[in-house]
Amino acid sequence: MTKFEQTTHIHTNEEWLGKLTEEILEPDLPIIDPHHHLWDRLGPYFTDELLADLTSGHNIRQSVFIQCRYGYRTEGPKEMLPVGETEFVVGIAEEATKKRPDIGACDGIVAHANLLLGEDVQPVLDAHKEAAKGRLRGIRHITASGGDAFSGAVPNSPLRTMYQEDFRAGFAKLAENDLTFDGWLYHPQIPDFTDLARAFPETTMILDHFGGPLGIGPYRGRGDEVFAEWKGYMTELAKCENAHVKLGGLAMDVNGFDLHKEPLPPSSGECARLWRPYFETAIELFGPDRCMFESNFPVDKGAVSYPVVWNAFKRIAAGASADEKAKLFHDTAKRVYRL
Repeated sequence: MTKFEQTTHIHTNEEWLGKLTEEILEPDLPIIDPHHHLWDRLGPYFTDELLADLTSGHNIRQSVFIQCRYGYRTEGPKEMLPVGETEFVVGIAEEATKKRPDIGACDGIVAHANLLLGEDVQPVLDAHKEAAKGRLRGIRHITASGGDAFSGAVPNSPLRTMYQEDFRAGFAKLAENDLTFDGWLYHPQIPDFTDLARAFPETTMILDHFGGPLGIGPYRGRGDEVFAEWKGYMTELAKCENAHVKLGGLAMDVNGFDLHKEPLPPSSGECARLWRPYFETAIELFGPDRCMFESNFPVDKGAVSYPVVWNAFKRIAAGASADEKAKLFHDTAKRVYRL
């Protein structure tokens, strides 16, 4: 492949996913899914699709919606347009509650506000709080950048955004408003995230998808090198007590595992085999108190089904104690997002 390898999210193929089913492992283990989206980009994923996954066999108690640039307002001040996504998600959450009051779908919302607004981001945070009706828990400002390596990367934010003075002025508002920060970036940017964590130790920060270890473009075929580089970066980040890690998101095309290209969807055993080094290393570095499993659905649904992905997590955590499992699957997410 050329170094300018295109990357995009994988469309959901229900027929292909249906070619493999598994018995649910540890069906009574309480789970909070702290990372999913709602949209129709890869096929519809709204109330019914979300509930179908949340009720597909695992004991999902609550979930957290993470911003995905969908449902924005179509008029009004530019900085306020993302508030429409929060309004949209609250509607989904209320509809889901009517259908399944036993499941706290979207009990937490992580919205988007442009932190490059600096101190002027405060009115946007206030608008999100009002729109969220008590569900707002944090902000995500995407900083993932392909830099010179990817043409048309998903997404492709400017490099070194997290060092910009105006970004940090906006970031400072999060702790003042009792809000967390979710970071979506690629692994070469983990040092940027670490620097930010050191500069704002009072802000609870969550690194999404292991920090995005890359496996395409110039990184394709260099898995061992990428892992070693990633581990070095994560070792430094782990020294920041305010930093947490979401364990998941490795079924995306950008990671290079290419599970969606196989004739049959992957089993939980195959996923566990491929992903285990990242999971075990992150848990060893950060501990169960700062790690949480995530589905990253429907993005990862392009390569693996909801029952299978949680079975894979349970296989990876098979040797953990009951207390460690409780933290990884439920308690850390509940504490961090104040559910």
